[in-house]
Amino acid sequence: MPGLVLGLAGSPRRRGNTSILLDRALAGAADGGARVARIELCQLRVAPCIACGGCFRSGACVVEDGFQSILPQLLEADAVVLASPLYFLGLSGWAKAFIDRCQCLWARRYILHQPLPPTSDGRPRRAAFISTAGTPSVPFSGAIATVKAWLRTLDARYLGQVLRAGVDAAGAISGDAGALEEAYRLGRALTG
Repeated sequence: MPGLVLGLAGSPRRRGNTSILLDRALAGAADGGARVARIELCQLRVAPCIACGGCFRSGACVVEDGFQSILPQLLEADAVVLASPLYFLGLSGWAKAFIDRCQCLWARRYILHQPLPPTSDGRPRRAAFISTAGTPSVPFSGAIATVKAWLRTLDARYLGQVLRAGVDAAGAISGDAGALEEAYRLGRALTG
């Protein structure tokens, strides 16, 4: 039975386009039998990494803030969906700060040689990325590269993405049946 699928919402607009697609992906995962949880990154105070090196000694981040409330769920998850709109061709500040703070997991794996906790089914973690942009023709490649680098630290297998440009008005993605279905199918794939 699939374990936890964790949705990380990197948009400040709760009913924005990226959030709507994340909801569809989590619905697909739930229909696939997974437990789902959603974290609104913009509701937490997560400071950027300060490059203090503390995690190189312990594998834990020494900066105390909202990051510590997310980390246990991230490590428990069998699958992760990161959803972020593009901001100047990159991830939102909330999503990027969270990813940068996962430096402690990088240190745990590559400096301290401590494995991350296994998934509930013993398989590699699975992951997906969802992103929207207001500009009609925009490259998502920079954001995808960041997400894939982060997922290597989690030892997660990248199963795919849902990317849509040219949807600026909040909720406009609701009129794109193809995007909604693609997000749902991606969520189901995370449980397989």
